[in-house]
Amino acid sequence: MAIRPEREGDVATIHTLTETAFRDMPFSDGDEQHLVDRLRGDGDLTLSLVAEDASRIVGHIAFSPVTITDGSKHWFGLGPVSVWPELHAQGIGSALIRRGIAELQERGAGGIVLLGSPDYYGRFGFVHDPALTYPGPPPEYFQRLVLAGPAPSGVVSYAKGFG
Repeated sequence: MAIRPEREGDVATIHTLTETAFRDMPFSDGDEQHLVDRLRGDGDLTLSLVAEDASRIVGHIAFSPVTITDGSKHWFGLGPVSVWPELHAQGIGSALIRRGIAELQERGAGGIVLLGSPDYYGRFGFVHDPALTYPGPPPEYFQRLVLAGPAPSGVVSYAKGFG
């Protein structure tokens, strides 16, 4: 499996992959594929990586900018991350997450936030920090990973495409 940046010809496959990956997820609102399209259209798809095997794209991950009320700069939101359902539990999502973290760190990012399972994302170093909040979902699912500098505090807002 190879991981590379998204290319123009990947857009339709990423849309279908994301739609399929989230179709039966109980926490999904069914809009993840349109979210990726909106982020791309708004110029807010900061990092978009695909995993591919010899014959097709098998996974995708998106990162977009976030703002934090304390003024912290260069923070990004992770998500969505998508893998074809029949390929779950093969390490594709984990590889995309690790690569995305490494690339953002190389670019000088301060950190990454996400909404997701603490059990899953904790293995990548994400933690819930009560000083950093995102209104709405249960607080323990909102997590951060500091890549450089101090941990921020305040309220996080995602890119416009999140609505």
